[in-house]
Amino acid sequence: MILALAGVLTLGACAGGGDGGAREDAAGTQAGATSAAPEPDDGEAPDGGEGGDGKEGQQEVAPTTEEPAELPRGGREIFPDFRLVGYVGDPDSPAMGRLGIGDPDERAAEIETELAGFAGDREMLPVLELVVSIAHPVPGEDGSFRTQVTDQMIEDHLDLARRHDAMLLLNIQTGAVPFPDEVRDFEEWLLEPDVGVALDSEWAVSPGQVPGEVYGSTTGAELDEVAAYLSGLVEEHDLPEKAMVYHQVHASVVQDEAALTAHDGVVAIKSVDGIGHPQDKVSTYDLVNESTPEHVHGGFKLFPEEDVEFGPLTTPEEVAELDPEVEYLMVE
Repeated sequence: MILALAGVLTLGACAGGGDGGAREDAAGTQAGATSAAPEPDDGEAPDGGEGGDGKEGQQEVAPTTEEPAELPRGGREIFPDFRLVGYVGDPDSPAMGRLGIGDPDERAAEIETELAGFAGDREMLPVLELVVSIAHPVPGEDGSFRTQVTDQMIEDHLDLARRHDAMLLLNIQTGAVPFPDEVRDFEEWLLEPDVGVALDSEWAVSPGQVPGEVYGSTTGAELDEVAAYLSGLVEEHDLPEKAMVYHQVHASVVQDEAALTAHDGVVAIKSVDGIGHPQDKVSTYDLVNESTPEHVHGGFKLFPEEDVEFGPLTTPEEVAELDPEVEYLMVE
């Protein structure tokens, strides 16, 4: 029996719930911006004489050029140079993951020490996966079954990520709102070169369903729409590659996955969730990846507190043997 696919719902991809506040308006600052060069003055030359033809006595001002934005640790492509390794969480709900426990800077620094073995033969690119849209069993006034965190919380975590040269992923538990609509709500942050998304598919429910009572689901077509939108942002704003993670705990959570196609500038990653013994987690990984399109990269999730109730925690060596290769290792 595969414990990671037990009949009892395991709130695997970040436990929903929590008291996210209403979003506040705040503008993110585009990284890599430069000030325009000052215009030379007309008229008198620097020595107080007449300017004449404007050439004598004036210094030429070289035009400024804006360098293309890069990823936190350099370059504009995520793979194959980097391996993504990180924590997920929400500071208002410690139960949702390690990122929300204790001092944020200590947690961010801990990724590079405690999880270094999972980087393997690649340079680590640390990831902070902040839950920004939280699903819950209460429909709310708008019937969305989700609450968004404040812009201030996102800004604080983007600042945190930049202090540690890390990538920020916006984890979205969309509730009753379609993923493409929910993702667009966070566009001001997705225009930043070091911000991507992580779609928590098991919390995406259909009419008549309640998050947490059933496994929600999405489709390849819906994921493809999100990827196309992100690709458009990358092209229009000359951004480096953008990560689009989608979490999957069970084969039923993503339907007709083949409809997710490759898009320029977007790196699609399937993160396989599921709590259990290492052997059961590997079995789940193999099963869920039977439908994974070739262009999608592999991801794997560990639950340090829950997994050890079934056996030892999966080791870096065991993760390294998985096929497809794990290129994003996330710890809740």
